[in-house]
Amino acid sequence: MALPNYGVAIGTLHDFSRDPIHDFGQWYHGHLFLQTPVGVYQSALDVDAPGSVGVSYRLVDDLRGADIAALRVRPDGFHPLLPTPGSGALDYVRSPLLRNRLWFEWLAAATGLAHRVIAPHPPGSPMFNPDLADTLAGFVQGLRHRITGIDGLDWVHPHLRFFPWIASDGDNALDVLVPQLEAAARIYVFGQSFTTGLGVHDVHLNQGDPPNTQWYLTDGIWQDGAVLCERPDGQVVVWQIKFNTQTLDTDAAGHPH
Repeated sequence: MALPNYGVAIGTLHDFSRDPIHDFGQWYHGHLFLQTPVGVYQSALDVDAPGSVGVSYRLVDDLRGADIAALRVRPDGFHPLLPTPGSGALDYVRSPLLRNRLWFEWLAAATGLAHRVIAPHPPGSPMFNPDLADTLAGFVQGLRHRITGIDGLDWVHPHLRFFPWIASDGDNALDVLVPQLEAAARIYVFGQSFTTGLGVHDVHLNQGDPPNTQWYLTDGIWQDGAVLCERPDGQVVVWQIKFNTQTLDTDAAGHPH
């Protein structure tokens, strides 16, 4: 069954902190506190995990307010979202605003398959970590930033839409997120609401988990967690997190193909 309480908490930055102790390769979190009309929502963000799991993060930074029209009209507070494309829900695999250019997605799928064939791993191992395609995406992303604003090259920009997954050591993922939080006029935290108290958890990919794990049963599409930051100038940035045991190659139920 899918997440029963999926939705988005919308508000402004109240506070942010990190776990006081970080033993690298162990569970580690950032703690985001969001001011809303009904009180402060809290979220623990998973950014490091044991080596048997592993974590990766991704930053999509080319969006504008018009790309999140279904969300911007909502007032601050928590809003349940249907697991459908038009509700404002996020899906790392299917949301157009999060997808790389199609030809790059084909390349990523091919390199990922080749990696798993050449170096197979047992089911449930962290085999879906950043790979060669993400290295290439990082190079192309840097190129895209360098040519921004150069006369005569604007037509190239839309064809260089690639955002790599980056291996998280915990702090690097949070170091990328914090400036976005501090610059945001509104913050949108996607995930599952607490059943008691104010908060959002499961702020990460919520599909593609290995069979025979406790998370497999709650996999689904259009229910992924993320932190979205909207700046006063209309720029929108999405911060994504996934565990390296999770695949992005999923079926209509959110389960691995």
